Amino acid sequence: MSFPSLNEQMDIIRRGVSEIIPEEDLARKIEKSLKTKKPLNIKLGCDPSRPDLHLGHSVVLRKLRQFQDLGHQAILIVGDFTGMIGDPSGRSKTRPSLSLEETKKNGQTYFDQAVKVLSDKNIKMVYNSEWLGKMSFTDVIKLASKYTVSQMLEREDFHTRFNKEEPISVHEFLYPLAQAMDSVAIESDVELGGTDQKFNLLVGRAIQREYGKEPQVILTMPILPGTDGVEKMSKSLDNYIGVNDSPKEMFGKTLSIPDKLIYDYFLLATNVPASELSKIQKQLADGSINPRDLKRQLAREIVALYHSPESATAAQEEFDRIFIKKDTPDVIEEITYGKIGSSVNILQLITETKLAPSKSEARRLVEQGGVSVNNEKISDAKMAITLNKAVIVKVGKRKFLKIIPF
Repeated sequence: MSFPSLNEQMDIIRRGVSEIIPEEDLARKIEKSLKTKKPLNIKLGCDPSRPDLHLGHSVVLRKLRQFQDLGHQAILIVGDFTGMIGDPSGRSKTRPSLSLEETKKNGQTYFDQAVKVLSDKNIKMVYNSEWLGKMSFTDVIKLASKYTVSQMLEREDFHTRFNKEEPISVHEFLYPLAQAMDSVAIESDVELGGTDQKFNLLVGRAIQREYGKEPQVILTMPILPGTDGVEKMSKSLDNYIGVNDSPKEMFGKTLSIPDKLIYDYFLLATNVPASELSKIQKQLADGSINPRDLKRQLAREIVALYHSPESATAAQEEFDRIFIKKDTPDVIEEITYGKIGSSVNILQLITETKLAPSKSEARRLVEQGGVSVNNEKISDAKMAITLNKAVIVKVGKRKFLKIIPF
């Protein structure tokens, strides 16, 4: 295939990037690729301990997609072997390891979601147990001899734990070395990762050199904050927008982000062109547009990426109907619960129907005005609901359930 020019490629690759180390090496590799008409090997390691992908993960996946669109070879490395070690990056303590079976299962789940972002062309998925599992103890000792303890302790999380006299297992030192061997095995030209992976990626360069390979260029992407605007996007913190979320969930969650994140989300999570990005940045700076309108545009862009433009329009219309016109959704999940004529406490009702995970959480929702039955707000946690007919229960902003007594 014919590749775009060096300048065209570099302009696309630079978008939203934190660092390219070293950038001159990337330009040289691309020039060589243009001359030989051979694509570069672009490596991304998949963490099999967290198979549920969200927009935070999509930032680096989208960069990999750009390399694909430029004609280069994407190589997804499922860390089924390294997952048994557990990546200590950004951890204040040792991360629990997984079994090989768990890592393989999670790796397939990761891939199934990743292809919502990636092209099905110019892509390979490999498991690093293919080469790491074949290394002898002699091979491991040889590998370990190529990096020093003092070099390992330059890593911030190791350094912090060492100074606090917190335990660091020897096997944790092997993780970045094992990840580096992935780069050796596939002859990686470029490795992508978040800024929290910078140390591991740099180790890859060093180990490739030790094994007589041309060092990879490393490219780091920013960490996308979650919808709370404070913490890193995480499912455990419930501040995430999942790539498998429904259109209405994506739309509503996007509208909940703080105004300060609007530009970052446009930059890192959408395909809005550079000219439009400049316009958005200017509008936010001079206050010429209501941030709410920009968030609605952002929400449509994100839903359209993972579903379709039609789904984005429908999600916006439903959001307006529910939250502006105060209507109920066209489609509400239904369950059969309780006997006709019976009475049930509101806390029991919303916990037993899984609208709240516990009675204490149910109580909090009621006391904060987040629960209504048939559009009547419930403020008394002792309230009894009589089930003479079907009732529609709303919890929070987006949870609706039609309860039908039998």
